[in-house]
Amino acid sequence: MPIPLGSQEKFVRRSRRVFFLLIVSAVICFLIPNLSIASDGPTNRTYLHKNWQLQSSCEVKATGDQLSLAGFDTAAWHKADIPATVVGALVADKTYPDPNYATNLDSFPGMSHSNKQLFANMDMPEDSPFKCSWWYRTEFAAPARAGDNAWLNFLGINYRANIWVNGQKIADTSDVAGTYRAYEFNITKFLTRGTTNALALEVFAPDKYDLGITWVDWNPTPPDKNMGIWKEVFLTTSGPVAVRSPFVSSKLDAQYKSAELTISAEARNTSKDAVKGVPHAELDGILLQQPLELAGGASKIVKFTPEQFPKLKLAHPKLWWPYQMGAPNLNTAHLRFEIGKQVSDTASVTFGIREVTSELTDKGHRLFRINGRKVLIRGAAWAPDLLFRWSSAKLDADLAYVRDMHLNTIRLEGRLDRDDLLRCLGTLEALGRRSEPRRRRFLARSNHAPPQSPERFRLPERK
Repeated sequence: MPIPLGSQEKFVRRSRRVFFLLIVSAVICFLIPNLSIASDGPTNRTYLHKNWQLQSSCEVKATGDQLSLAGFDTAAWHKADIPATVVGALVADKTYPDPNYATNLDSFPGMSHSNKQLFANMDMPEDSPFKCSWWYRTEFAAPARAGDNAWLNFLGINYRANIWVNGQKIADTSDVAGTYRAYEFNITKFLTRGTTNALALEVFAPDKYDLGITWVDWNPTPPDKNMGIWKEVFLTTSGPVAVRSPFVSSKLDAQYKSAELTISAEARNTSKDAVKGVPHAELDGILLQQPLELAGGASKIVKFTPEQFPKLKLAHPKLWWPYQMGAPNLNTAHLRFEIGKQVSDTASVTFGIREVTSELTDKGHRLFRINGRKVLIRGAAWAPDLLFRWSSAKLDADLAYVRDMHLNTIRLEGRLDRDDLLRCLGTLEALGRRSEPRRRRFLARSNHAPPQSPERFRLPERK
């Protein structure tokens, strides 16, 4: 949730996928009975994935304010498309061989530890090229429409980073720390329209006490500990009021013949002046709206409840089912905020209407039910690529194997992949769950301090 962090209008929000708090699932959570598949959020994303350059800070003497100016000479740098960890980018440009073949990984610089040791719990070797921070840099065009707010989003940086835009530092490692956090920055005042803009990040690998990516025995840990920009980066725009964190919860009756939906989102006034506007929600032809006034700089969770809007009481709703039990019916809610006749911002969220419950049997075993029907959990563990290299074709093939083996669940061992995985699970009619024991042990040894105040690290109210 973006919260103002000072005069530079820096915003940091906790990831929708904070792995030690939320069960990870496509459409089913074993602890949270009703949850949207994914907070799709703003609908006007411009991805910044192409034409990046990468270099070790040990090889670069320039500073961040210099590197983040358009036209800086990066001829000697590595070329990369992101998302990519540092080692992933170096494999992609053939600096290193493919680690999935033979003993190639052992030949990588920094792989001096024994394979019997858990590298995540060790200090980075002094002679490792990844003990230094690494620079990521790109250039981009500013959003075309003047007057809009421009938001820079990072869905995953491992582990810490300093960030500059056009020679101005917008965040440092006290703001950007955490593998599974997502970040959003209002960079409007740092952009120049009509000319090229530049972005530079100095990224640091996790240390042995950080709550980072831990492969344990699933994969050998790469020598960079998966440092880098490992998830999507994009720009969005909005008017004075931004719409964030769209969410739909569902409550089914005892016979599962009716459902009550609650649609919510955060409306955030980024201006200094009070704003009067109208939040709108649309779902399967149902149109809802309500007036709202926000003070300057204020935020509010807007809710459309079935008590306010009886149209949100659905008779005989199409429920989401795992495969072998029914169809994976999905719905999409669209939200927008209007000021006068102008749309300030839009957002959407895809979700399934379903209810998950559990109980103990007379033998002490856990029995799960989906929409009142018993479900036998048949699953196996899941791990992403060693370097978090993304392939939609491979994902499709892997999930096809899940169904071919008649499994209905995959277990995520703390390494949460892109939202694309969750969306694919939702449409494939498969379940997802996370694994806790190792994560609890890791938390026990972590020195990653909890947030010092609710404003630094919070989620929208969900009641």
